[in-house]
Amino acid sequence: MLRAFGLGLTLFAFWLALSGHYTPLLLTLGVVSCVLVVYLAHRMEAIDEEGVPLQVSLRLLAYLPWLLKEIFVANIVVAKVILARELKISPRIVFFHGTQKTDLGRAIYANSITLTPGTITTGVNENEFEIHALRASDLETGEEQAMDLRCSRVEGS
Repeated sequence: MLRAFGLGLTLFAFWLALSGHYTPLLLTLGVVSCVLVVYLAHRMEAIDEEGVPLQVSLRLLAYLPWLLKEIFVANIVVAKVILARELKISPRIVFFHGTQKTDLGRAIYANSITLTPGTITTGVNENEFEIHALRASDLETGEEQAMDLRCSRVEGS
C-alpha cells in the first residue's frame, strides 16, 4: 500500500511540474488520472520493489550531484580530445565486474557509464559489464570502481 501511495504521489508531483496549471478542474483531472494509473499498475501487479523503487529514492538524490559532476568533467575531457590538433584516441573495449545485486542496480551502473561522455556500456552479462572507452587512459583512473561503489550504495547493497 505504501508503494502505491508513493507511486501516486510521485506521478502527481511529476504531473504538476509538467502541467504548470493549477485550476481546480485541472488539478482534479490530474488526481483522477494518477489514481487511474496507480489502479492499473496495481491490477498488473507492477507495484513491487523493482517496479516502484522507493527504497533508492533518497540515495539516488544523493548520487545525482556526483554523477552530474562526473558528466561535466568527462564532457570537458572529450571536448579537449576533439579540439586537439592531433586526435589522440585509443578506443578500447574492456570488461568490468560490477558489485550490484539487483537488476535495478545494474541498470543504474550501466546507464551511469553510458551517460558519461567518452564511455558507453555495450553489454551486460550478469555482473560483467562490457565498456567501450574513447581513450585507454580513461580506464586507468579508477573512476569505474568509484562509480560501481556509489551505484551499489544507491541500490542498498
